Amino acid sequence: MAKQVLDPEKLDCMANRLKAIAHPIRITIIDLLQRNGKLTVGEIQRNLNIEQAATSNHLRILKDQQIVSSTRDGKNKFYSLRQAKLAAIINCIEQCVE
Repeated sequence: MAKQVLDPEKLDCMANRLKAIAHPIRITIIDLLQRNGKLTVGEIQRNLNIEQAATSNHLRILKDQQIVSSTRDGKNKFYSLRQAKLAAIINCIEQCVE
């Protein structure tokens, strides 16, 4: 079997996405979005019981790494997962932790 070499740029992108996910609050946000489809900042903030500014900061990090996307509907901005496959990473890691 031939050894596969990953592109250094792709490796960097992968590492940055994993770093963005690697925070308890951001893992929780991904889980919330996976279960609910789309949520506003206020809904996420109330579920996490943290300040809205902190919630917005975590969402910005996830959005910068293309993990979540946002859409505006009137005054509300809804966040959702861009790729459900990322939630599978969290589920996989959860099964490895005992």
